[in-house]
Amino acid sequence: MTKWVYLFSEGNANMRELLGGKGANLAEMTSLGLPVPQGFTITTEACTQYYEDGREINDEIQGQINEYIVKMEEITGKKFGDKENPLLVSVRSGARASMPGMMDTILNLGLNETVVNVIAEKSGNARWAWDCYRRFIQMYSDVVMEVPKSYFEKIIDEMKEAKGVTYDTELTADDLKELAEKFKGVYKEAMNGEEFPQEPKDQLMGAVKAVFR
Repeated sequence: MTKWVYLFSEGNANMRELLGGKGANLAEMTSLGLPVPQGFTITTEACTQYYEDGREINDEIQGQINEYIVKMEEITGKKFGDKENPLLVSVRSGARASMPGMMDTILNLGLNETVVNVIAEKSGNARWAWDCYRRFIQMYSDVVMEVPKSYFEKIIDEMKEAKGVTYDTELTADDLKELAEKFKGVYKEAMNGEEFPQEPKDQLMGAVKAVFR
């Protein structure tokens, strides 16, 4: 069976063709004992297979990604969507050769209505938690679903004007919570009535497809 997914600890710098430049470098840094947050790389071959399968992630690749999510959860002691210790990840694109204009990073994937409340409570900083969530909705909508950034910037500007403030940092936790709701509304409208994904694994698969595209 083809191996489509590698933990950072399973690769090295010589695997650039298979893991892409970024993935190979992360693997090499991990093997050198540098403090790299743990993660996994989906191979360049999986991307090729995605196109061969008519822009679908086949069951075998999907199964291995799910298997490696579980491995990540075991390594970190955190779980996707967990109410006690939620796992959040960042998703980066990579290629065999460095390419300008690659996809932006998606940060804090795994955030949803449940997790944002958990993080707000555990951190004691609701403003920060809701700021992370509204940024994630904006990033995911833009990068994965190609909803223009300008739609979200307009809503932020309107809210600042309504509140009589100049900077984003002057918006309160409640303001940012309201922004998150409005951002989800923008997503729903742009996606013809489809709600913003709340299941972290659905978010991840959407991000993986965006990288392949």
